[in-house]
Amino acid sequence: MGLQTERGTGLRRRPKAMLVHDIPTLAAHNAAQGVAPDAAIHFEGDSIGYADFAHHCQRLSQALAAAAPHGARIAVLSANRIEFLAAYFAIPAAGQVMVPINTRLGPREVAHILDDAEPALLLVEAAWLPLLAPWQADHPDALPIVVLGEPPAGLPGYDAWLAAAPAAALPQLASDDDPAWLLYTSGTTGRAKGALLSHRNLVTAMLNTLVAFDLGRREVALFMFPMFHIAGYALLGYLLRGYPVVLMRGFEVEGYLAAVQRHRITHHAIAPTMLAMVLEHPRIDAYDTASLRSIAYGASAMPAEVIRAAMARWPGVGFGTTFGMTELAGNVLYLGRDEHQRALDHEPSVLAACGLPMPLARVRIVDDDGRDLPDGQAGELAVRGDQVFTGYWRNDAANQASFRDGWFLTGDIGRRDTQGRVYIVDRKKDMIISGGENIYSREVENLLYEHPAVAEVAVVGQRHPTWGEQVVALVRLREGAAADAATLDAFCKQRIGGYKRPRRYVFLAALPKSAAGKILKAELRRQLQAGEFDKDSPA
Repeated sequence: MGLQTERGTGLRRRPKAMLVHDIPTLAAHNAAQGVAPDAAIHFEGDSIGYADFAHHCQRLSQALAAAAPHGARIAVLSANRIEFLAAYFAIPAAGQVMVPINTRLGPREVAHILDDAEPALLLVEAAWLPLLAPWQADHPDALPIVVLGEPPAGLPGYDAWLAAAPAAALPQLASDDDPAWLLYTSGTTGRAKGALLSHRNLVTAMLNTLVAFDLGRREVALFMFPMFHIAGYALLGYLLRGYPVVLMRGFEVEGYLAAVQRHRITHHAIAPTMLAMVLEHPRIDAYDTASLRSIAYGASAMPAEVIRAAMARWPGVGFGTTFGMTELAGNVLYLGRDEHQRALDHEPSVLAACGLPMPLARVRIVDDDGRDLPDGQAGELAVRGDQVFTGYWRNDAANQASFRDGWFLTGDIGRRDTQGRVYIVDRKKDMIISGGENIYSREVENLLYEHPAVAEVAVVGQRHPTWGEQVVALVRLREGAAADAATLDAFCKQRIGGYKRPRRYVFLAALPKSAAGKILKAELRRQLQAGEFDKDSPA
């Protein structure tokens, strides 16, 4: 990637921009130079050094280039594993586009993604083959499959396929604007949309995070989000920094605690629901977690009581929160260690903030006409920058609705304080309008989380013949705790305006969640409207 001399002119040409698949090569070089001597990827008892990993990526990219044309989509349906991580880089290196598929989807949702993306090849872990069966029945000859892990009879296994594949020449990409990943949004408001992310989007998001985060030169990173989620972009930065990376197949509390103890983890990211589960686990004190130095959290709103409990348990750990989304290739807001300490010392309201804008993205709060709003006033969060995605795949209507004058409209309602910190008030689609009043569900949720009996809560609107919508709280109580609708209503009555109070309380053993730990409000609204909770008692 050094500077090149233009023949006959003596002038030096600008080197090509960094591309996603340059990262394993750079990481391997730095490891070999002693910059990151212990750099390796650890997964379920196996380890692979950065040099061997870069070679694996190169070999996979050659096999993919021989198997499918430039620009083809290559789908991946798998839990976390090293081959999946290699696909992050190898598929773009072959000039193709990676399409990771959420393993928690149903067969119909998987079929929609396959029909929409039209992949030329599918890498699938054997456990997820049943998800494909209905689609394959309708498309018997449509898609070659390579199985990660032990393959069933009649299907090629990954290792054998890779060993037998010819080593095709790799394309020279024309631009860092070429597509690299195609990630499908959760589809909680309808059919999933594909967000197309270019090399430039992903590299900018990675660099934005590395500039903003409070990370040291030597960290040992743990990754436990599902790799089909945009949270996987963090792995790009871990490799570039030369960190040893411990990859978990998926999150499980004792597995997490054991990994921290065994590998002396210093840094990881976590979802609020995951953190709450860790703090509530009865065996947390049986594990040594003293190596932890920094924890980043995001993906959904963090109840203030949970983060306070985490800061009390790990007083030496620097906490940071982020805000981002698939369409932004990662995060654009960050609230770091110093701000968290400030909140703990004398300004607790700061804990409700998502953060300050990160250096490589521009953020505004705008009204419905795209005009800037003053500090303290709620409006839609708009973002502009090189990490904003290319657009929705084959969906012109969604693109036209999502962009205005080059700014991406996130669909999140936020406000800014006089210090520049941004607070997410609600998702635009989650705002409840009752009797002509705007009610932000997150405000009511944050209040209910202050009640000691409440473990999880989602506040949604339900159609009402008089008021348009009524406020409904769906609650999971802490184990062993007792509370009823009257108790929680009395708690709210003392603290918020009457029009914001829930008019129904539904008590559930569990709330439905996405793979990233977000509570699925759209599913709860559907169940409410279908009358599935009609046996609960009103407040």
